[in-house]
Amino acid sequence: MIKVGFIGAGDISLLHAEGVQSSPNAQLTGIWNRTREKAEEKSKLFKCKVFDSVEALIQSVDVVYVLTNMETHHQYARMAIDAGKHVLIEKPTATTIEEIQDLEQAAQAKGVQVAPVHNYIYEPSVTRAKDLIESGKIGDLVSLYVLYNIHHPEKVASRYPGVIRQILTHHAYCTLYLVGAPEKISCMKATVNDGSVPQENIAMVTMKMKNNSLSHLCASFASDDHAGDPWTFMIKVIGTKGASRYSYRDWVENTPATVHSQTYSAYPYTIRAMGTHFLEQVIGKGEKPLSSLEDALTCMKMIEACEQSVEEERHISL
Repeated sequence: MIKVGFIGAGDISLLHAEGVQSSPNAQLTGIWNRTREKAEEKSKLFKCKVFDSVEALIQSVDVVYVLTNMETHHQYARMAIDAGKHVLIEKPTATTIEEIQDLEQAAQAKGVQVAPVHNYIYEPSVTRAKDLIESGKIGDLVSLYVLYNIHHPEKVASRYPGVIRQILTHHAYCTLYLVGAPEKISCMKATVNDGSVPQENIAMVTMKMKNNSLSHLCASFASDDHAGDPWTFMIKVIGTKGASRYSYRDWVENTPATVHSQTYSAYPYTIRAMGTHFLEQVIGKGEKPLSSLEDALTCMKMIEACEQSVEEERHISL
């Protein structure tokens, strides 16, 4: 059995636990969290051990999941890599390009697999869209849309660095997976809330792609979209001969989730699918993950280009 340990006991650990539990050759061995009370709460749900230190957890497992806040991703991932452990890192992978490069070099030196949680690319309808693009079945690609409109109360939004890093990181790796890296990026951001949270909660990006198509990315914590055919979360590709999409709205439960007004049940399957692939195919069979640290590096360059575009009010060449 592949022994898995979680660093971090936040809400996302619930979804990653489902991924481990759905893998027949893996077992969630233990968890560590900065606040022990939260770790104990999750350990009861997961039926695993609470570790007293990060070091003790890392030494006791084969695979480490880094599920903490973005600012500590590099620290904990590097500790696990240096101990010769395989690592799955929640997004954003790190805070800077240099940190991701450091993890990549360390992983190569230790011969371990390190994968960023680029979970949407493990969703069958997204991999189908990629096949439709690459096979030419939808003709020449015209446009890509990645749209996100889910209200996050100020108390919740205050935990995050802003939607550019928190949400557009998802959009960046979806774009990279489906179409490749862009040539030019233009971004604008805004904040519409009660004034208690300074981080941007709206950002929109327009990109010129290398194949001459255009991409539009939208991320908003400011409001829900409950109009007809809502843009809650949607990936849509449009070509000269056809189109395809993925949507949170493909499965919705009318019960509130931790943050959201409804439960968008399609999302957890992307986390589960990625976890199963990482444990069974990558660790178990030696395959490569669908997204690498090199991809995470390109995504970070895209995010930094968005931030530069906002600051300088101009298009940025990648």
